[in-house]
Amino acid sequence: MKKILISTLSVLALSACNSGAPTYITSGEVPMAKIQVSATGTTNMAPDMATVSAGVVTQGKTAREAMFGNATKMTRVFEELEAAGIEKKYITTSQLSLQPKYNYQNRQAPKIESYEARNTVSAKTYDLDAVGAMLDALVKAGVNNINGVQFSIKDSKAAKNQAREEAIREAREKAESMASAAGVKLGKLKSLSESGGNFNPRPSVAYAMEARSAGATTPVSAGEQTISVTVNMSYDIVE
Repeated sequence: MKKILISTLSVLALSACNSGAPTYITSGEVPMAKIQVSATGTTNMAPDMATVSAGVVTQGKTAREAMFGNATKMTRVFEELEAAGIEKKYITTSQLSLQPKYNYQNRQAPKIESYEARNTVSAKTYDLDAVGAMLDALVKAGVNNINGVQFSIKDSKAAKNQAREEAIREAREKAESMASAAGVKLGKLKSLSESGGNFNPRPSVAYAMEARSAGATTPVSAGEQTISVTVNMSYDIVE
């Protein structure tokens, strides 16, 4: 009787353990092998906009003297910009500051020796042929600090589209070449992503303050800008 009881309890315990254990049945397919490629398309485009950054730096014994002298010259600068055909909405004050200049000599406590006023404007124009003459006019008006000229493209959508199409075409050809070399067939396109849309602008043109012969105009060249788009593509491999 004792043996039968022990056997019965053992069977019940085993059944209890098995009844609580989860059972998993998987029948998933093995992921298909893929070919992943990337390519970059580029296109060149001539800029159609130029931004000139220029200003006036003045000094004076007092803050008022420095600011007054600066304001007088900057008024002429604005007049010259408008005379060059630059609309007021394209002229923006980018910096205006007044700083004391200290004397640190003789190991004494610093003393204010003078004041320096700075006023810088950014002027945008779509007449690239007039940029050189505009720079000369600004210097004549009293500008003594020109940060440079930056050329850019107002609407680059068409150029980006062209670069993108070139990148996709090159990536597709690369994937086909890889599949052929591996002895397999190219399947469906599974993913497509884009990165880039980058500009490689022509560096800003610095302006040298130097004496020029009468009638000479500062030569400025806009050149071209390179726009690039990179695409990443993934294809299934068909055996």
